[in-house]
Amino acid sequence: MVRKVIILGSGPAGYTAALYTARAKLNPLLLSGDEPGGQLMLTGEVENYPGFSKGIHGPELIETMWQQAERFGAEVRYEKATAVEFKGNPLRVKVEEAVYEAEAVIVATGASARWLGLESEARFRGRGVSACATCDGPLFKNLDVVVVGGGDTAVDDALFLTKFTDNVTIVHRRDQFRASRILQERLFRNNKIQIRWNTIVTEIVGQTTVQGVVLQDVKTGKKSQLKCSGVFVAIGHIPNTEIFKGKLEMDERGYLVTKRRTETNVEGVFAAGDVQDHLYRQAVVAAGSGCMAALDVERYLQSKMDPIS
Repeated sequence: MVRKVIILGSGPAGYTAALYTARAKLNPLLLSGDEPGGQLMLTGEVENYPGFSKGIHGPELIETMWQQAERFGAEVRYEKATAVEFKGNPLRVKVEEAVYEAEAVIVATGASARWLGLESEARFRGRGVSACATCDGPLFKNLDVVVVGGGDTAVDDALFLTKFTDNVTIVHRRDQFRASRILQERLFRNNKIQIRWNTIVTEIVGQTTVQGVVLQDVKTGKKSQLKCSGVFVAIGHIPNTEIFKGKLEMDERGYLVTKRRTETNVEGVFAAGDVQDHLYRQAVVAAGSGCMAALDVERYLQSKMDPIS
């Protein structure tokens, strides 16, 4: 059975693409991947997604998207694509022992935040630990927070958080930032920001929520404890594109390259969301690009039926 469209990924981009292609009577198959719901599943209160004036929990938002897509006929399977074959048509997606075929594929596998790898970090995700300052910063109004990292994202996050918090401490393992000069200049002028150079976070402490971090000087080995209510990990993201290496064009960081809206370099394959967006990384932006990919797929399939148009 050759399907009209297969969607890889179940975050806002994937579910929005499923919704639009389902309403277009394309009977999409969505494969959720090994992280169903993506990063929203690790997000507590979402206050900046339009339509929810009182906010909504990340997992609840994902469940609402899933139910809406299924209502219009999208088929959702909790399976992970392990390989793809994009030479010729139909396009093929392998899932363990099964192989699905389709005329078009939308890649919406997202990007995963880089974490510190601490057990305590995993325990407090969504309870004071976050990888998205733009998403969760307003929840820490008038509180002290820590930002871990030294690149553009970390410095930008620290500056953003000063709009809400009383005090921001940047913890960086080196003695200088990798961030752009203009961002560093803004940071050094901001009296709400303190910097702990040559320092790493070895543990996050608290009861039900974050209450502080254990810091270690990388030169002396000396440990100390810093009180805070939130920890923002800003050490980068990893696009979930491993199975597309050698199959689709990527940039030097592994993000898929799109041309003419959501088209990849392979005919019939489209990309949406954080898998091709390393700048905005917002749920509403991902949902918008999922809509774009769905509309592009609809036009693509129509052009195959009616080449003259």
